[in-house]
Amino acid sequence: MSAMSYFHHGASQTATMLKRFGAAACCVAMLASAAACGTSDATDTTSGSGSSSGSSTTGYDVSGIKKDASIAALLPDSVTKDGKFTVGMDTSYAPAEFLAEDGKTPVGYDVDIVKAMANIFGLKADPVTANFDSIIPSVGSKYDIGVSSFTVTNERLDSVDFVTFYKAGSTWVTKKGNPEKVDTSDLCGKKIAVQTGTTQEESVAEISKQCKANGKQPVDVLSSKLQTDVTTNVVTGKAVAFYADTPVAGYAISQTGDQLATLGDDEGVAPEGAAIKKGDSATDEAVQKALQKLMDDGTYEKILKHWGAEGGAVTKAEINPKVEE
Repeated sequence: MSAMSYFHHGASQTATMLKRFGAAACCVAMLASAAACGTSDATDTTSGSGSSSGSSTTGYDVSGIKKDASIAALLPDSVTKDGKFTVGMDTSYAPAEFLAEDGKTPVGYDVDIVKAMANIFGLKADPVTANFDSIIPSVGSKYDIGVSSFTVTNERLDSVDFVTFYKAGSTWVTKKGNPEKVDTSDLCGKKIAVQTGTTQEESVAEISKQCKANGKQPVDVLSSKLQTDVTTNVVTGKAVAFYADTPVAGYAISQTGDQLATLGDDEGVAPEGAAIKKGDSATDEAVQKALQKLMDDGTYEKILKHWGAEGGAVTKAEINPKVEE
């Protein structure tokens, strides 16, 4: 989840209107046929590591992954003392992290990867739902790490460390057939939906700024804390397009009965990673080695294939890689 400032990404996720995007909700497809982040801790909820019984939201089974004592020993007491691996996530960002039909169980490929890492560490996975832009500031205090489709940016690297394990671009999405004739080379005066705190929001803001500099109407930016609401805003016609991470865009299209379609090519493919307290080299190394182990033994690829997200697979987990922006 790409993001503005140091805030998925992404994230990140409440009335969900997407079929299987979470449970507080009706699906966008049904809604449309009938008619698709802040920092408050009050919205945070903690969930166990179980998965939904619904076939489309049943996670990949990682129960067979055993503790690796040498990797687990790298973690500092600040992480291991409570026996839990607490991870902040914005669970509105399917298929990476979202809520199952019960409205409280986090599922998705990031969730499965977190559970697999927790098993390697000999800890209990404890994914916590949070607003996307509240996660990075809370890493190292409220959360052991943050995993929420965070695009690695130089600005974020000033605030946290990252261990990369995925790559994703950004994609424009409109109603199928592009009835509003949206042209991404000229968005001046158009209403565009984005998730609050994402780099997609930042990108659209820059486009709007250029529109005004050229003497044109600015982009009407419709920002929502939840990606599910972003998608709904396009399905219901409140916005003519949205801009989001590529795997999220693809999943949104499939879960809205193909009422939506991509517009143009994917843009700006960049690494995504787990956010870790700045300077916590012990946790950096433990997370890197756990992720690399999952990549090397094939578990990582199987998890991504389970969610149809293998297009963003990488072969090497890296600590604080150099990024070009």
